[in-house]
Amino acid sequence: MYLILTIVGKALLSIVTVLLFLFICLSFLLFPPIPPTMCQFERSIEKMLDFVIAIYIKICYAIKEIKGKKEKPYIMKTITIYTDGACSGNPGPGGWGAILQYGEHTKEMSGGEPQTTNNRMELTAVIRALQVLKEPCTVELYSDSKYVIDALEKGWARSWRAKGWIKSDKKPALNPDLWETLLDLCEKHQVHTHWVKGHAENPYNNRCDQLAVGEWQKLK
Repeated sequence: MYLILTIVGKALLSIVTVLLFLFICLSFLLFPPIPPTMCQFERSIEKMLDFVIAIYIKICYAIKEIKGKKEKPYIMKTITIYTDGACSGNPGPGGWGAILQYGEHTKEMSGGEPQTTNNRMELTAVIRALQVLKEPCTVELYSDSKYVIDALEKGWARSWRAKGWIKSDKKPALNPDLWETLLDLCEKHQVHTHWVKGHAENPYNNRCDQLAVGEWQKLK
């Protein structure tokens, strides 16, 4: 925005200078003056330059004032997300569930796969929930999966990626495809992780479990 204003200001200055020059030339043609002395000519040039400089200063000042006005800061929406994954056998048919909350609005999501693992379903639940957000958001993420929460909160997943998906024990990190997607989403959003005890008193976590179980039961 500032660059555009600067360009417009310089263009206006150029136009004013050209118009002033044409006005002076036209005045000399219509009303030929008595040949001025060198001193008078220099004074005329000085006045013209002072006029042009004054206009330039006013334009620059106007641009600076516009730039100085702070735009309204962008405040990200805060979304609360609960997720859970479940699997009948490990591996086996699995399902995932997620609940998204924003103000008074609540959205439930779920899905399943015929052959998967519990950890993949836990990751998939978080990924699918974040993928539906259409703009960068502050996310309060609740999950009963230590695998997901610890790897994000303690930076393990980022370390695995930095080392080519090799863990500190030199063994390969599992599910690198899902972790890659999840880490990219965490760079887009501000994700704050919270671990909750599974099958306990949190009604949203329990509902996510119901959604996940319901999905794998469809695949039996």
